[in-house]
Order: sequence, then C-alpha cells, then structure tokens
Amino acid sequence: MTIRIEKAAVLGAGTMGARIAAHLANAGVPCFLLDIVPRELTAEENRKGLTLNSPAVRNRFALAGIEAAKKSRPAAFFVSDFARLVRPGNFEDNLEWCKEADWIVEAVTEDLEIKRNLLARVEKHRRPGTIVSTNTSGLPIHLVAEGRSDDFQAHWAGTHFFNPPRYMKLVELIAGPKTKPEVLAALEEFCDRRLGKGVVAAKDTPNFIANRIGTFSMLNAMRLMAELGMTVEEVDACTGPAIGQPKSATFRTADLVGLDVLAHVVNNIYESVPNDESREIYKLPALIDEMMKRGWLGEKTGSGFYKPVKKGGETEILALDAKTMEYRPRQKAKFASIDAGKLVESTRERIRGFLQPILDGQVGDKAMRFLWGSLSETCLYAARRIPEIADRIVEVDRAMRWGFNWELGPFEIWDAVGVEPMARILKMLGKSLPPIVTSVLASDRKSFYESAQGRMSYFDLGAANYKTLEEPRGVILLKSLKEQSKIVEENSGASLIDLGDGVLCCEFHAKMNAIGGDIVAMLHAGVKHLHSDFAAMVIANQAVNFSVGANLMLLLVSAQEQEWDDIHLAVRQFQNVNMAVKYAPGPVIAAPQGMALGGGCEISLHAAKIHAAAEAYIGLVETGVGLIPAGGGSKEMLIRANEHAAGEEDLDLFHAMKPVFENIAMAKVGTSAEECRALGYLRASDVASMNRDRLIADAKETALAMVRAGYHPPAPAQIRVLGEELIAAAKLAIHQMLRGEYISEYDALVGRKLAHVLGGGALSAPQMVSEQYVLDLEREAFVSLCGERKTQERIAHTLKTGKPLRN
Repeated sequence: MTIRIEKAAVLGAGTMGARIAAHLANAGVPCFLLDIVPRELTAEENRKGLTLNSPAVRNRFALAGIEAAKKSRPAAFFVSDFARLVRPGNFEDNLEWCKEADWIVEAVTEDLEIKRNLLARVEKHRRPGTIVSTNTSGLPIHLVAEGRSDDFQAHWAGTHFFNPPRYMKLVELIAGPKTKPEVLAALEEFCDRRLGKGVVAAKDTPNFIANRIGTFSMLNAMRLMAELGMTVEEVDACTGPAIGQPKSATFRTADLVGLDVLAHVVNNIYESVPNDESREIYKLPALIDEMMKRGWLGEKTGSGFYKPVKKGGETEILALDAKTMEYRPRQKAKFASIDAGKLVESTRERIRGFLQPILDGQVGDKAMRFLWGSLSETCLYAARRIPEIADRIVEVDRAMRWGFNWELGPFEIWDAVGVEPMARILKMLGKSLPPIVTSVLASDRKSFYESAQGRMSYFDLGAANYKTLEEPRGVILLKSLKEQSKIVEENSGASLIDLGDGVLCCEFHAKMNAIGGDIVAMLHAGVKHLHSDFAAMVIANQAVNFSVGANLMLLLVSAQEQEWDDIHLAVRQFQNVNMAVKYAPGPVIAAPQGMALGGGCEISLHAAKIHAAAEAYIGLVETGVGLIPAGGGSKEMLIRANEHAAGEEDLDLFHAMKPVFENIAMAKVGTSAEECRALGYLRASDVASMNRDRLIADAKETALAMVRAGYHPPAPAQIRVLGEELIAAAKLAIHQMLRGEYISEYDALVGRKLAHVLGGGALSAPQMVSEQYVLDLEREAFVSLCGERKTQERIAHTLKTGKPLRN
C-alpha cells in the first residue's frame, strides 16, 4: 500500500523544529507545531493581563518558534505568508492533533529520557500506520523508540535534517530494527520530491555519517594547528574554498554551530565509540574546553574563534590567538601554495597540486603539510568506517557534499589525489590500510569511482567489485548525456544537448554563465532547431547559478574605448535572441536555479514558461551597476503590469506599474521561486521544483506537456504605456528619495532613465506601443548610461569586489 504524507506534526518548536515545520509549509504541507506549556508568565504577558490559561501563553513556545522562523536570516519560509500553514499548539492541550498527522517528527531537546517519555504520550494519540521519526543528531535510533508497540516501531525511523533545513540538502535516513521497507521508501520519496532533499541511508551508529566524518575532520584540523604552530586564520585559509569547502572553513563553522553544540557532539562520539581506532581524537580539545569556561561559544555569544567589534561606525573582525587566549586584529594568511592554487579552476586538480610535493617526497610549505595531514587522515578515517556507518562509499561522499557543503567527499578526494600514491605514503608513515583501500588497490582500476560513456560506477566492498551507480528515476545529468555523445552543437560558452523525446537543452557553461556572444549564438541555434528537428527546448544548466547576467568585463572595456556602435550591436543581438525565444515555433522553457540575475532574468522572462528551482534567486539588478535592463526585461515587466492591471483604466495600470518601477529601480531579487512570483518575475502559471536535481527532467516534462496541448507561439504583443503620467510620478518619488538621502544623485539619474523607458517615452497621453518600440527605448537608455563615468566606476567596483557601489 502506498503511504501518503499530506499533513505533519512537529514536536518541539526550537530552532530545528520550527524550521522543519517552516520547510514543510514551503512544500505546501499543513503542519502542527507543538511544544511544552510555560510554567510562569513573562513580564510582557503580565502587562497584557494574560494568565497561565491563556492560549497565547500556553502556546508561547510554538508561537515564538514560528515568529523566529519568519524573522530568521536566511529566511526559513519561502514567503512569510506560508506561516499560515503552521498551526501552533502545546503538548498538554493538543497532542491529540497527532491523530490527524501522516508523519510525526520529534525534534525536542537531545535527551534520551525526554524523547522516550514524549513518544510514550504520542503513542496514545497516534493512528496505526502513521510514520514517526526523530530528528536526533546522535542518539541511537533504536533506543529512542524502545518500549513502543510493534506498529509504532514498524513505522519508526531517524530523519536527521541539517541546519538550516530549508537550505541544507542532506537528510540522513536511519532505520530502526523493525522499520518496514515501505516506510523508509515513503520517507525517502517525500523528502526527495516534496522537500527537495538529498536522502542518504545511514546506519544507526554514533552521529551517523556526516557529523562523524565532519567532526573528525574539524578535530584533526585543531590537532594539526597545534602541531604546526598555525593560527586560526591560517587553518581557515587552508580548509575553505581552497579545497572546495565552504568559506566558513573550520573555525568560522565552529562559531556558527556553537562550541557548546560541538562539545556535545564530540563528547557523545567519544562515549559511544569505544572500539574506534581514532577515539582519542574525540577527547574535547583543551582549547575548546577553555573557551567554554570563558563563555566564548561562538556567534551566539559574540565571541568564539572570531569576534566582531564596532570600531568607528564599522565592524572589525578580531581573531583568537590560541597561544595567548587574547583577541587581535585578523591577519591575512600568506601561503604561496594557496595563492598559486587560486589560479587553478578545478578543485580536483587544485587538491592534487597542493599534495603533489608531499607525494613526491618533498617537504612542502606549511600549508601543504597541513593539507596532507588534514586530507589524508580524513580520507583514511572515512575508509575505515566502511561498512560501519554505511555499506557504500556513495553515501559517505553524498553526506559530506550535502551536509557539510564539501565539493568532494572523502573517496572523491582519494581519487583526485590518486589512491595508489596516497596509500603508498600512508604505508610509509606506518598507517594500516582498511579493507576497502586494499581491495581497490587489488582491482585493475585502482580508483573508487570510474566514469565511462556517461555511466558512473563505484567500488562496492561487499561485492569486492564495481557496481553501476544508478541515478534516481526522474534525474537527468547533462554531463552524462554529453559523455553519451548527445551534443547537437556547442561552442565555448554553451551547448545544445538532446534530452530525448524531441526536447533540446541549451546549456550555458561560460564562467559564471555570464552572457556573451557564444551564449547568444547558441540560443539562436536552438531556436533554429525548433523550426526543423526538435519540438521544444529547455534552457538550463547544472552549475551553481543559472546566469549572473551580462559579461561586465567586456562591456566595461567597450565603454572605456567608447565603442558605442559595438555596444548598440551587442544589446540589439541580445534583444533579438530573446524575442526569437519568445516567438519560437515550439515552447521554450527556462529552468533557472541559483542566481538568475540581469540578463539571466531577461532570458527567463521571454520563455513560454518558467520552470524554476524552488531555490531560484531572480531579479533585474542592472541599476546596481548604474544601468537599466536592456535585453527586454523592462518590456516584459511592462507586459506583466498590463496583465496585472485590474481593469482597462489608466489608474489601474498606474497602480500595477508602481511595484514594477520599485523592483527594477531598487534591484530587488526574489529569494525563492515563490517570492519571485510575488515580485512578478514568475507568472501564476509558472512552476517550481523543490529538488533542483530533478529540475531539468521536470522542465522537460513541462515542455512535453505544452507540446501535447498543441502549443503555438503568442501573437505579437501591444503594450499600453502611460507616458508623462508615469514619468512625472516616478520623478516625484525619486526627488523625495533624494531629499531623504536614501539614494545618490546618480541613482536619481538612473531612476529617471528607467522611468522614461517604463513610461514609454515622452508621450503626452497613454497609448499602445509595440515591443520593438520599448526595446529601442531600453537600448538607447542603456548605451547612454554606459557613457557615464560613474556607471563605469560602478562596473569596475563590482568586478573587483563583487558588490555594488553607490556613488
């Protein structure tokens, strides 16, 4: 029987519980959020005349959890309105609501007896067949449900979400001793498709997979810091983006997690792994112990390994000197090897380069020695944990990629460095190699993974052989299709790939997917194929970001060289390809993920439909560099304003235009697909996929559905514009913003240019205009702003710092 999850209950409204509830709401799942009843009134509650029997008091913790989730940054809800799907309650009055839930998630404090006692109460109200899971990060799953009925335990599991649940992809799924396979399958399916998670099957071992390996890696880094006499900043320079790991690296991550939480995890592992050959590394470091005694717990207390202090109106970051236990100004780490590595784009090649001197028997600089000790020990430790924490290496690598945001998991690092050379040095150092390493070395391939003709295989210890790594049904990997010779056309910036069933994919693969001539040419080529041998096209890629917009470096050079004709031509070509996309004979689906900014947004706006990732950050941000949208973005937002106007009156359109002007002038970016819909970048008919791994396959299905429905391109649009009526109102608003010192004089100039375009030019009365008319206005305004010195300064500043300049 298929298990359906349509309503949930979350028990515990702390940081994790409230945010799990928020993400269930993001998925459209109504949810109960329950917590304990307060024992006494707050001062505020006394002032309001409330009593301990008042619902607002009895539900205080659940209400506070929802409010905290609404205010959290990054946002827990896609849009704050989704909080209406979360109903607050308490354990005393509302535990019976659990009988309405299809899935009950326990997320109370990490105390075994508290969890057991609560679940015993829950069982009195739970319907037979209802799934119950715990979000524990380390308590044994089998012990938490001990003493519960057979039906309860048959529908029991661990579902370990990572914080923050909306953004962290990993959910570790842990079976209990009596869990039915169909229960695990239902949870995996729901977490994957509805919540957008990467689900990893973990064994019921201390702290499961990601925290076991990640904690080892962090403690090992601390050990090496002491051995090599390194500073906090030097360690973080080695353990962040240099090796494909987050910018927070080691010590900023510790501050974010909280040293008290870290200590709890460390102590739990130490007590629970008496047979771990590396158990001693899990003894709480003296440095952490001393910091906890001083109350330096990280971000939550304002002091940790780093400490922000206000100085002259600005914030200065101090770093802890681990030797003196005093804070000092943060110092930039200086390692020639790390600096050289910044020039190497591939993380695999960069890691190999860092360790090559060590592999060749050289000493290497301090960073290289640190990285050898860090990476080799972590890789060795992970290999020793197979099959203890997971049967397959795949689960370990996925857990580290999805739970700790590592670009490469431990076994992928082994392969990047080379299993043979790493094993050779480890043996020279007297390290014993675990069975999975010796088995790989005995094979003819001598690597943990192998890719051939678009298919990935991995070494399986149980089978002592390689097995094909099957992707879940409904996932398309463009890399695999290219390895299967599915490329139709390609150039240095983009490719056309056959997705099958008559659907073409235009994949961008330029640096940051910045839009230039190569991408424009390939979009034109894709549309041409829709006239002949393909029925539909999906514009998508599997990079971090869909597109960050135009190639600003090329634009800046052209502007500085005063090559106005070239800029006019480039803008016209971009406008033309967007119009070709819009009026293509077959449906073109834009499937943005990550950032789709500026020109990336404009391409999406011209598609027949947008099928976005739920985590798509879309916006027309050109004003941030002193420009306006000129690829048809302003035009398309004008069309949307006409669609949104409540009636045919000019006043209706005026009200619809106000948010359009504000969004573009203020370079507003939606921080989820749903917020992008509220901003007007997505129409009501546009859709979103929760799991971005499924985005291209989902977008393909959207395209095929439109083909089956008899798609035909829209008729050329006629756009109603308000002329001077809108321009005058916009100028007044700009003047007030300027007087209030909310914007600069140059912001005002850009705003007036934008108003001129959105108003349809200096027209004395409202009238209908063509799309080309507005495109010409866009282009003229854009090129004129390119000639302004302050625009060029803004572009140069953005290229250098990645941040806009307000001059």
